[in-house]
Amino acid sequence: MLKKRGHLVTTANDGYEGLNAASREDFDVVLMDVQMPVMNGWEASAAIRAREQESGTHVPIIAMTAHALQEDIDRCRVMGMDGYVSKPFQMETLLEELRRVQKKLVAKDSAVRKNGVIPTPAQLLLQFTHPPI
Repeated sequence: MLKKRGHLVTTANDGYEGLNAASREDFDVVLMDVQMPVMNGWEASAAIRAREQESGTHVPIIAMTAHALQEDIDRCRVMGMDGYVSKPFQMETLLEELRRVQKKLVAKDSAVRKNGVIPTPAQLLLQFTHPPI
């Protein structure tokens, strides 16, 4: 669905695979499924944030989970995630959250630039998904 809208999407089948991809490439945003095999989304997010402490960078992470209680949303924030989408979701809900997260980041640091240009809404995404059953 995201590719049809012009986004470049890299898919990771588990948290470890995604963490490695995030180490190799600079993504505009990470769509983090919190329930993944090998390394779950909480662990992968924590590892990404730990690496950012060393590099001084920040990639937005949007949690994607079937857990929809307020405490789950709060846990996402505590774990350093920038946004949250409850599954199953409508595409417009995800796109709205992508826009919200990006606006928040641009407002936080008006000097955000990529090659001298303010980035367009999340074009390069890392999407964590469960492997097909």
